[in-house]
Amino acid sequence: MPGTEHSLDSKVALITGGARRIGAAIARTLHAEGMNLIIHYRNSGGNAKTLADELNQHRSGSVALAKADLEKTEDCSRLAQQAIDTFGRIHALINNASAFFPTPLGEISQKHWETLLGVNLKAPFFLSQACAEALTSTQGAIINLTDIYAKRPLPKHLVYSVSKAGLVALTHSLAQELGPDVRVNAIAPGAILWPESGDTQENQEEIIRRTPLGRLGDPGDIAGTVLFLLRDAPFITGQVINVDGGRSVRP
Repeated sequence: MPGTEHSLDSKVALITGGARRIGAAIARTLHAEGMNLIIHYRNSGGNAKTLADELNQHRSGSVALAKADLEKTEDCSRLAQQAIDTFGRIHALINNASAFFPTPLGEISQKHWETLLGVNLKAPFFLSQACAEALTSTQGAIINLTDIYAKRPLPKHLVYSVSKAGLVALTHSLAQELGPDVRVNAIAPGAILWPESGDTQENQEEIIRRTPLGRLGDPGDIAGTVLFLLRDAPFITGQVINVDGGRSVRP
């Protein structure tokens, strides 16, 4: 059992892309541990409000919402300051928001590059930079959501794979730059939720076949790993934890 010195009660987390899917699971898990939250969203305002209302019914005033376009550097700076100002402090930055779509070589445009690198790599950097001083003062933590495809690129998703590989490098670099005051780690999910853009049944079956545990994961698997890193891992930094059912150990 974790000691009381690592309690998350009344601590504050900013979760990007926190209104839906894995982000919402992280929000519910951290809130259940007593954390106050700033849930970022871009287009999912309805989902964000529903989630905030749900959580605020349990603890009034414990969840605030913040809208921002993470492709814009100025929005990242504004979001970080809003998060810090909301509760007067911040203990955790969860860079969960992600852009995902195919970019076959020969069909890649500058916009594809700017969107995927902007959301998946540039935004986590500028948010981390903007939150660094506040996180240092609270001995806080940063958790980046990367992907197992950062090490084994996904075919026809060149720019996405590059952006997530960059996020791994950012995790390692920030762990050095912000230590010993701020811990920085990453989580690399495998097959947790199928892409909303759709996928063929054949491809899904192949992914499951190549996963040693033989099944799809659950958003709670990622949320539980976030909780572990924040609450139970005071001597872990600069690491990437694969939560993939063993997918990364198979070719």
